[in-house]
Amino acid sequence: MATSRRRERELARRRHERRRQAELERRARAKRRNTVLGAVIGTIAVIAVLVVLGIVIFGGSSGKSNASTSTSPSATPSATPSATPSSPVPAAPASCVKISPNPPAKGEPVIPDVKGKAPTHLVVKNLKVGTGPAAKSGDKMVVKYVGVACSTGKAFDASYTDPANPTTKTKEFPFTLGQGQVIKGWDEGMTGIKAGGVRELVIPASLAYGTSGSGSTIKPNETLIFVVTAVKV
Repeated sequence: MATSRRRERELARRRHERRRQAELERRARAKRRNTVLGAVIGTIAVIAVLVVLGIVIFGGSSGKSNASTSTSPSATPSATPSATPSSPVPAAPASCVKISPNPPAKGEPVIPDVKGKAPTHLVVKNLKVGTGPAAKSGDKMVVKYVGVACSTGKAFDASYTDPANPTTKTKEFPFTLGQGQVIKGWDEGMTGIKAGGVRELVIPASLAYGTSGSGSTIKPNETLIFVVTAVKV
């Protein structure tokens, strides 16, 4: 009888031990699952934070970059650069067409033809040397001009024969040299001229209206030919 009870107690103890061991293993598995799940959630949270920071940082930089972009100044009072994105951009002219008629209109000067290859750098030629102080950056100037497109040989603008300016009551064009009020070819090419002087400027597109051109009057990549008279310096 005593032996039978001892065996039953031993069996009961073993069953209890197995249940306790099974419970410990179940808890261990649950703990491992929770640990892995927590690590995954933490990783996802870190990635989400990094993505948000990236959007904020790079989005802000792009906005600042766009805000700092400005348009190039016009060489003439009325010309405004524009371009049609879907249209093919013509190449720069290899040579300049003979100017015809020349002078382009009555009251305008004769413009020397550009012979040979169209220049890829600014060309400045004094047709008449003026008198007095030479123009420098910051000087206010008053000029008359005529502009011809290299690829067509036709004038696209001329203040010599324009109607009188409603403000100045004259046909003259005022600007301040070296202040970006005109295209770079003018800011560079008119430096050093004296009152009464006449210059021919041959300006490549890189110093004029570039790949955008200017409205319907100046094609993209156009080389420009100007004759400019310095009325006042």
